[in-house]
Amino acid sequence: MSATAYFTHKDCWKHEMGAGHPECPERLDAIEDRLLITGVGDALDKREAPLASLTDLELAHGRMMISAMRGMSDRLADEVQAGGPAYAQIDPDTALNAHTWTSALRAAGATLAATDAVMAGEVENAFCAVRPPGHHACRDKAMGFCFFNNIAVAAKYALQRHGLKRVAIIDFDVHHGNGTEDIIAGDNRILMVSFFQHPFYPFTGNQTSASNMVNLPVPAYTKGMEVRELIEATWIPRLEAFKPQMIFISAGFDAHRDDDLGQMGLTEQDFAWITQRIKDVAKRHAKGRVVSSLEGGYNLGALARSVEAHIRVLADL
Repeated sequence: MSATAYFTHKDCWKHEMGAGHPECPERLDAIEDRLLITGVGDALDKREAPLASLTDLELAHGRMMISAMRGMSDRLADEVQAGGPAYAQIDPDTALNAHTWTSALRAAGATLAATDAVMAGEVENAFCAVRPPGHHACRDKAMGFCFFNNIAVAAKYALQRHGLKRVAIIDFDVHHGNGTEDIIAGDNRILMVSFFQHPFYPFTGNQTSASNMVNLPVPAYTKGMEVRELIEATWIPRLEAFKPQMIFISAGFDAHRDDDLGQMGLTEQDFAWITQRIKDVAKRHAKGRVVSSLEGGYNLGALARSVEAHIRVLADL
């Protein structure tokens, strides 16, 4: 048995937001190519992401928001057939195309299926190579390249459907996971720990009152060793005290020093180290159970190498 499942679906390539947009289908190509040429892909239990049910999405999102997204998607499909515009803008950076609805259901569905597989003991952990990403999607609003909050949906699902009492969310994207915080702040069954560049989009996270949030705003040009020290001093003690029964990772790789969408200085080795520390906590308290899902990472080479490093640790390669 492979220790690590790898969830993706061809539908995740079909969502795109126009020429030159950094959150592009080529991100998944870069990851798949890297896993192929390094042989890492051969060691993984590859699985297709199912479609998330609307009932499961409602664990993290308001019914009105979900139906508004579906309505926009249906209208856009009709307009495209009639020769109309190819995109519907949600904000200046975020747009739907005719495939976004299905892609977003696959992305959330991947984290749910991964949760099921890990809880069933079929695999120890899982990585979801999916897009669109999720951590900026709030309970009632899509934004920041994100439509549904894949990791928040999965964390709530683990609590509601699998009866867990405590789960942790770890977010190492360069941007603050404001959507995840919006959904889970004050829910003491979920501990969220993160670091992020600040001040920086979405300009949140530096003033959090909820006791279940451990936010570490760091200035631009912060390097990996400084981040490691912060993690040891703040994340690890809180995680150890919380004793999560499962860990969910919002795995954004845009804090890499080569990524132009952020100004932080991490490398692949830093992401591997962070993954190992997360895995150590999971081994002690959560039977090794980890579900990781792709968030940011826009320099294709750095993204591919960082995901490889992350998966190597997950899969003990």
